Amino acid sequence: MRAGLIEDLIVIIRYALGLVAMILALGATAEPTEQQRAAIEERLKPIGEVCLQGDSDCGGAAVAASSGPRSGEDVYNAACMACHTTGAGGAPVLGDVAAWADRIAKGNDALYASGVNGVPGTGMIAKGGCMSCSDEEVAAAVDYMVAGSQ
Repeated sequence: MRAGLIEDLIVIIRYALGLVAMILALGATAEPTEQQRAAIEERLKPIGEVCLQGDSDCGGAAVAASSGPRSGEDVYNAACMACHTTGAGGAPVLGDVAAWADRIAKGNDALYASGVNGVPGTGMIAKGGCMSCSDEEVAAAVDYMVAGSQ
């Protein structure tokens, strides 16, 4: 009788496990509650959005106003100093009078053109990579470096 009882218990346990599995499977396909849906939407929402100037769909987002042109020193610190303090790519180091002498002798227009357009065949790229800088800001940075290198 003992062997039959064990077999019956195994059958009952199998049915019970099957019933639990069905309940879990059916519960997993149920529609989420409103609270669950809100939590999912919160987790999936973008962390930001791109707003272009003049775009009416920005929800009134303020566009950062420019405070005017940056000073030569500010542009130098933001874009130029990486190369012009280390000499990277053959750049003349700020304050090295000998390295700047030939360049200064060519005149401001040549220096400005080099700053704005870059110098082919060297490490000097257009605007020193500062594509948000105006030509006037680049010229101000050139003036800053020339003043510090004479």
